[in-house]
Amino acid sequence: MSIPETSLEYLRTAARAADDKKAENIVAIDVSEALAIVDSFLIASAPNERQVASIVDAIEEDLQEKHDLKPLRREGRAEGRWVLLDFGDVVVHVQHDEERAFYALERLWGDAPTIDLGLAEAAAEPSAG
Repeated sequence: MSIPETSLEYLRTAARAADDKKAENIVAIDVSEALAIVDSFLIASAPNERQVASIVDAIEEDLQEKHDLKPLRREGRAEGRWVLLDFGDVVVHVQHDEERAFYALERLWGDAPTIDLGLAEAAAEPSAG
């Protein structure tokens, strides 16, 4: 894996935020070898538009709060079927389950390595407070 540690931190923050909002099938892909303009993709899905919006909001809030990071570009928010958040080195895709199945981004980037997000370890840790 060749992505910078800061990108990995952003990915993990976004993944935890998505997981907290019950996102499904959260996957990170290292695309740094194939693309010069981005290090990684985070892909997550939800069964309805309202949950897609909730996941997107949580990701934006956590990245802003924890890393002072705002998206450079946001697309698809109004429709709530596939929202793209471009944070520069990290691009987040939150998709409705139907779009996720149809566009199959993981299959498209099947040769790229996946990134361990540490979500299983985070779930095993006792919560503070």
